[in-house]
Amino acid sequence: MALPQTNTLKENCKGDLLYYSFPSLDALGCVRHGFSTRLGGVSEGIFASMNLGFNRGDDDAAVQENYRRICEAIGVRVEDVVLSAQTHTTNIHNATAADRGRGITRERGYTDIDGLITDEPNVVLCTHYADCVPLFFADPVRRVVATSHGGWRGTVGGIAQQTVERMVRDYGCRTENIVAAIGPSIGKCCFEVDTPVFEAFSKVSLFDDACFTTDGRGKYHIDLWEVNRRFMLAAGVKAEHITVTDVCTRCHPDVLWSHRYTGGQRGSLAAFIALTE
Repeated sequence: MALPQTNTLKENCKGDLLYYSFPSLDALGCVRHGFSTRLGGVSEGIFASMNLGFNRGDDDAAVQENYRRICEAIGVRVEDVVLSAQTHTTNIHNATAADRGRGITRERGYTDIDGLITDEPNVVLCTHYADCVPLFFADPVRRVVATSHGGWRGTVGGIAQQTVERMVRDYGCRTENIVAAIGPSIGKCCFEVDTPVFEAFSKVSLFDDACFTTDGRGKYHIDLWEVNRRFMLAAGVKAEHITVTDVCTRCHPDVLWSHRYTGGQRGSLAAFIALTE
């Protein structure tokens, strides 16, 4: 199997398990993070093999084992993971040690959460994907991390900017210290939408001709990576502190889960980020 060619991501392997990380976040020294692939798990059938979605119809025991494996590879404890409860909103939850295990070892206890932030070490934030855009944030000065799920609705709603604003408002972060990354997701090459979705993007003030192409017949290719990057910039994150992926999930369905490629018959990827002690 040929892995995607990338100039922005680091490949991390443990046996047949592969996950990606961003060198810019690795370099901070106070963060553990990773983005899973579909390689290295125990799920079978259409979920083979690293499925991290409990809501896909997979065997729960297999999903639990997949979490154990990916957490061990990243260097975090599965008992410390806090799962999102994604419904394509821009709602963000401030997670604490009291949240550890939510969605993994106990019920979540909340709904409609597409972003997670914490300033407590060893609280492992986790959001889920299969074409949507994973957003990573870290402030090494105030020691705050976040991850948010940028589906097209969340992207239009500015969840990237809102996450930065929450880091500033709730934890005293300074935007010039925040390091951000936009993870593997569907690229402009494959994110084709019709007029109603395009019109939703066209109402966003920072959206312009550089963010899309069109065939002139009512179909548009939108650059979700660029729109999220612009929202980060609008929030005050420095351009040189933002890493944008170069890997499209739909272009690499043998390595990454893609909802569009599989027609919904698929597992889930996950983004993890945590502060170290």
